[in-house]
Amino acid sequence: MDDIDRKILGMIQSEFPLSCRPYRDLSDLLGLSEEEIFGRVKNLKKDGIIRRIGGSFDSRLLGFTTTLCAAKVPEKRIAPFVAEVNKYPGVTHNYLREHDYNIWFTLVVSDQQELDRLIGEIIQSTGVEELINLPATRTFKVSADFEIS
Repeated sequence: MDDIDRKILGMIQSEFPLSCRPYRDLSDLLGLSEEEIFGRVKNLKKDGIIRRIGGSFDSRLLGFTTTLCAAKVPEKRIAPFVAEVNKYPGVTHNYLREHDYNIWFTLVVSDQQELDRLIGEIIQSTGVEELINLPATRTFKVSADFEIS
């Protein structure tokens, strides 16, 4: 990733234009061609830097069940654990923390029964048994923008 990629990532995570030609709108803001921005975003997706581009909705207001999960994953098993968790479309993001519970991820599903089933499936498929479910009782953060360095 170069500085232009970082600038593009910074903009699309919080300022992605809602228009028929968002990459053209970004090109006007960044002084690059629409094709160059689209190509860079495509490469960032191919390289796994960008997982998805899409709207962020209040899933609970739409009737979904959401939770934050924390797992205690041995260091040598982090990469396979993350790869397995990322296979689930309900996982919106995950991150590494400096803590005994070192992998945290969010999960959005249709209902509590599906949530319980998927957590059990993740435990079984990864072999990581120390996984806790931390459902939100209150919303503290409306958006999460990550500094791109």
